[in-house]
Amino acid sequence: MLVEIWSDVVCPWCYIGKRRFEEALGRFAHADQVEVEWRAFELDPGARSAATGEGPDYADRLARKYGTSRAGAQQMLDSMTEAAAAEGLDFRFDRAVAANTFAAHQVIHLAAERGVQDQVKERLLRAYFTEGEPVGDRDTLVRLAAEAGLDSDEVAEALDSGRHADAVRAEEDEARALGISGVPFFVVDRRYGVSGAQPAEQLLQVLERAWEESRPALQMAGPTDGGACGPDGCAL
Repeated sequence: MLVEIWSDVVCPWCYIGKRRFEEALGRFAHADQVEVEWRAFELDPGARSAATGEGPDYADRLARKYGTSRAGAQQMLDSMTEAAAAEGLDFRFDRAVAANTFAAHQVIHLAAERGVQDQVKERLLRAYFTEGEPVGDRDTLVRLAAEAGLDSDEVAEALDSGRHADAVRAEEDEARALGISGVPFFVVDRRYGVSGAQPAEQLLQVLERAWEESRPALQMAGPTDGGACGPDGCAL
């Protein structure tokens, strides 16, 4: 069963949603038969990447985006930090560095080809939300990807050549075609779409429903007491 997850590495609910999905998957009886693929979605395609310590901090950026006060923005961040902590995540918005994530999505696409997509996705999320790494910076991406299992030379070449750029754009186009306007967004077996970081219990229910519908139990036709043989012998 295929689960595709559209998300961004600078999206707080995407990181929380990842943890909740992992909990659901851990409780799913057929988890070993689930393939997870991370898809690209840019919250702000026009964002400018900043260096560490450069530009307004996260609270100021959030206040400007939503037209609220800094105090109001900080309250939103505090609530988000509490939600993250409930999932075992340490959000440090005071460290977060503004980033354009187009290059990060190219690295994640490369990681899928090399079988380490989840590891790279996790590394970039933690780097942004906890460590204050500038994930829009090319050299930083190379280093972080190498820490998560990719070859640094290959990552550098892939970014410099842009060989995964079209694939990232195609995933973003597909999100629009599916009507995805916010992330995280889970598509389960191309049967169900789940918007937002829903609780693990709800995600588990969707996994179970999709599994049952794609592999329906046999419906018995006629009586069940006919002559038959089994491991313990034959009915007389």
